[in-house]
Amino acid sequence: MKCQFDYSKEVRWERNFLKKKCKEIGVEKEFTEYQMRLSANYVGVFLLLHLAFTVLHCVLLLTTCMDRDKIYIDVGFYTVSAAVVTLILWPNANPSCVPKLRCKLYLPSVLAVVFMVFSDLSLNLYHYYMDDWIIGSFFDTYILFTIYMFLPIPYILPPLALGISVSVLYTSYFVIYLASKHRYEMANVTHFNYMSVELSHQFCLNLYGTFFRIMREIIVRSSFLDRQQYVMQDIWLRSARAQEKLFLHSILPPQIAQPIQEDIRNRIKFSEKHRNTPLNTRRDRIMAIQIHPDVSILYADIVNYTYLTTTLTVKKLVALLHELYARFDMAASRYTVQRIKFLGDCYYCVAGLTRPDPDHARCCLDFGLCMIDNIREVRAKEKLEIDIRVGVHSGALCAGVLGAAKLQYDIWGSDVVIANRLEGTGVPGHIHTSERTLQMVIEPTYTVQPGTEKARNDPFLQKHNVVTYLIPPNVKPRAVIDLDFVSVRIIDSETELEQQSSVGLELREEFQKMPVGPVSLRENFKEIFNLWGKNRHKEYIRTRPVIGIYLLHFRDPRLEYGYMHQPDYMLKYSILLAWVFGLTLSYIQYAHDTGMVKLGIIVDGVVILSLSILLFLTWYKKLCFLRYSTQDHKYSRISCCLFRVAESIQRSLIKRIGIYMYTIIAYFGIISVMLMDCDREEYEVVHIESKLYHYEPDMNMCFHPWMLTNMMCLIIGMSLIFTRIPFMMKVVVSALEALTYMIILFFQYGYIVHHSLTTNPYFEAEYAHCLLVIITLLSLYFKERQTEFNNKINYKWREELLKKQHDALIADQSITILLHNILPAHVANVYLTSLARHELYYEDYAMVAVMFASLHNFELDLPNLRVLNEIISEFDRIGRLSSGEDQNCGLYIYGSLWLRSAVLLSHKPREDYTRICYPGGPACTSLNFGLPQG
Repeated sequence: MKCQFDYSKEVRWERNFLKKKCKEIGVEKEFTEYQMRLSANYVGVFLLLHLAFTVLHCVLLLTTCMDRDKIYIDVGFYTVSAAVVTLILWPNANPSCVPKLRCKLYLPSVLAVVFMVFSDLSLNLYHYYMDDWIIGSFFDTYILFTIYMFLPIPYILPPLALGISVSVLYTSYFVIYLASKHRYEMANVTHFNYMSVELSHQFCLNLYGTFFRIMREIIVRSSFLDRQQYVMQDIWLRSARAQEKLFLHSILPPQIAQPIQEDIRNRIKFSEKHRNTPLNTRRDRIMAIQIHPDVSILYADIVNYTYLTTTLTVKKLVALLHELYARFDMAASRYTVQRIKFLGDCYYCVAGLTRPDPDHARCCLDFGLCMIDNIREVRAKEKLEIDIRVGVHSGALCAGVLGAAKLQYDIWGSDVVIANRLEGTGVPGHIHTSERTLQMVIEPTYTVQPGTEKARNDPFLQKHNVVTYLIPPNVKPRAVIDLDFVSVRIIDSETELEQQSSVGLELREEFQKMPVGPVSLRENFKEIFNLWGKNRHKEYIRTRPVIGIYLLHFRDPRLEYGYMHQPDYMLKYSILLAWVFGLTLSYIQYAHDTGMVKLGIIVDGVVILSLSILLFLTWYKKLCFLRYSTQDHKYSRISCCLFRVAESIQRSLIKRIGIYMYTIIAYFGIISVMLMDCDREEYEVVHIESKLYHYEPDMNMCFHPWMLTNMMCLIIGMSLIFTRIPFMMKVVVSALEALTYMIILFFQYGYIVHHSLTTNPYFEAEYAHCLLVIITLLSLYFKERQTEFNNKINYKWREELLKKQHDALIADQSITILLHNILPAHVANVYLTSLARHELYYEDYAMVAVMFASLHNFELDLPNLRVLNEIISEFDRIGRLSSGEDQNCGLYIYGSLWLRSAVLLSHKPREDYTRICYPGGPACTSLNFGLPQG
């Protein structure tokens, strides 16, 4: 049996993969800057926490100690230490002041740690030598949490080195120096066990900190990459929509294009939701007609075009038309004239169509003169006998789109036909215009000549009483549009560089906006005020953050449900840490076990065995990936089963919660064995007798309270750092653990705890133990709060990214549909896939069949346009049914003329695909040679 081994999802949560990915896409520098901002936020949280802890500690000392003279020195040391540490780290709490040099980052952190350790050990030495008072310290745990979680030391190795140094220093002082100097020799087995237990505790604290650093980097890098992908997707989507808009508006006016775009997108979304629902064919027929009562229409036709088609090669003819129409389109843009389309040698456009213009007649006439000047330029340049006839008329028309496929924007109406007739009866090199157009020019400056005899004899013009005039070209030619495509390419390349620069700038701006943590303290008070005050209104609910302030829950239940049920690809790291903690707790319990050896071995064995099985299940796939990632390996049936079990645990929230709760319960089982091994009554008797008769009692009669408290701190840490468990549940579980332990300290084993080492003279040991548990809980809560916030922001961005990708897919599909409804399919594919710009595209077929169909005696008014839409839609439907593989493609609708071509022989063109792409016009077009006139 060969199973599908897929490690692609897990590898995306590997630190090395994420680091490599950041370097590949070139955002490592931005990531480092973001890390500095995160570090500044962590330092700010630490300073608030440290000041609060110092105030709480000093208040407890002043209110609970009997002899205050002994503790004034302690209060002074703690106060000065907090002030100095705040001054040292305060610049690092401001992102703008965070230095970029590593040494400047390391120095404040190292100084702060050294000063905290110095203050702590100095107090211990002071009371030891001045008062002969041995006191303990929980600052080792607190300082280690501070090093790994809050100080702005980048990377992993530097904080690890600093943490190990602090652990070695504290272990050397408390375990080696004090024990050998004051009470016991280290050769004693009991105190060797005590030292090994202390080393195990320090090892777990450093491992915990390293694990947190690795997890935080993975989460932050993943969030950073998701944000980068989100921004790039957003930029691409905006670019795609701009491309779609530019292309569509070069063919259809915005007021027509917008409803067509929305209709196509709505149909795509409808088809996604109702895949099995057939669409109504009548609904598929698009008809968007608008009436424009006051516009000017221009028709232009190239003279001697038929001669050119027979004398020039196809490539040269297409190049000639390409240059002419590109010039015309650029001039049309300058004169605010909307080009409708060009059919072979016929080019027609309208002024005042997209935007009302009172001087639209002048725009059309000036544009016509510019066309004449341009064709003169081309004629002199190419040495060809070509000219142009131009007809201009002003009036009303209907404009819009007809048909079910191959959408074509066109204009209809009697005034459109008049303009066409004026062009056909005109004189080459002149504008043939109507009297109405000349009357609408606000300040006429043209030379006007009488119209042609052919126009006076035209039946249609006679029927509508059209008086015509000729406008000759200027003696001095106008400034013509020169198409230097080399310079255009240079401009485009510069535009691309500017776009790349703007993309990079936008990315940097977005990275600078990335949040670094939950809302500020001011927002916390605002939340409380709005929660209980009278200002809890709809506006506040609308503008409040999407993530809760304290328990960091999504206010949208759907987001919260999706977040909680996402797979946990970092579960194996949590299981590894839990396994190491289980070994350490079992060893500590075994080292202090005196009577219940059998029960302790059973509990420890069950815990270690179960955690080892979980460790093997979650790491087996990773080990297989490391071993066989570079080769094709056939996995056994057992391996496939193990893969499925691990994936099932990763995907199931219930199973992960079960493992999480079992781990916590197993830890408490180990602690319970230690508590059950202690005979409280016997301990009290022995302890009282040792005071009366001055002998040293057996310290292993019961558990060491500080060791138990340290174990509790590790359990609280494991409860909060376990990945992909609901944050609210972790906070509640850890708070219950701390509360339960403090109740046990005060009520169940109060005598033992009371006579353990304290941390300050006359400071009750119970308060010292509780203070360590509380500060551990608060420190880890704020640490995990930052991590949970980053996790949830990452998830929210990922969800937004999926929406962006879906929108981008719809935009891409709509562009494709629009292209396929305007261009032949293979030409549209060239446009979508080709990267060439401003290149000529044409096709030369060996033999084709061309069909023209027209309606005679068909007046193109608004009611008849509805009939025409139905007729053309049926033609399109019949063409699709008989087309085979796009062998038939409708090209144009020209008034009531319907043109269709069918490729009979040599479907592939003789020349390679290129493209027409120029400013002001469509990216690609199909050219139709030999279109009849009139």
